[in-house]
Amino acid sequence: MAKEPAYPNIHQNLIYRCRERDRGAQFEIYGLYYKAMFNTSLRIVKDPGEAEDIMQDSFLSAFEKIETYSGTVSFGAWLKKIVINRSLDSLKKRRLSFEILDEKVIPDTDDINDPDDFGDRVEEIREAIMKLPDGFRIVLTLYLLEGYDHEEIGQILNISSSTSRSQFTRARQKLVELLKKKSHE
Repeated sequence: MAKEPAYPNIHQNLIYRCRERDRGAQFEIYGLYYKAMFNTSLRIVKDPGEAEDIMQDSFLSAFEKIETYSGTVSFGAWLKKIVINRSLDSLKKRRLSFEILDEKVIPDTDDINDPDDFGDRVEEIREAIMKLPDGFRIVLTLYLLEGYDHEEIGQILNISSSTSRSQFTRARQKLVELLKKKSHE
């Protein structure tokens, strides 16, 4: 058996079995992570069919390269990085573009005071996020939903961290506008 990973995984036995190309273990891992990885991809590409394809390719790639999983992060985080990169690659094929901004960070808006104010508007917020331009939506998703910081987002997207911050601030402002418009309809 391989050396114990630095990061304790509750599914480490399955990971070892996947390294031995055990189809049953691969199927179990797939079942454990499918929904989260699909949702991650869907938030980025906005198309369920494309997200499904990306997710399937990501799992195949992960199983083919599972020997490279070193255990320094959780298996889910390692897999999510593969899914995010594949999703971004798919968008790049569609010519993802970020709004060119100067390097100044736009000041935060106070339009979002208390997240609890949104209460039952979760679906409305999700729909509004999906209406954001790709660059805004991706930065907002990576920051708020996937938990990356602006330095990491900059590295992932090959942009500066200040561009990431600006995109996030503009995305948040646009999201507030969309939600206000929706509430006045």
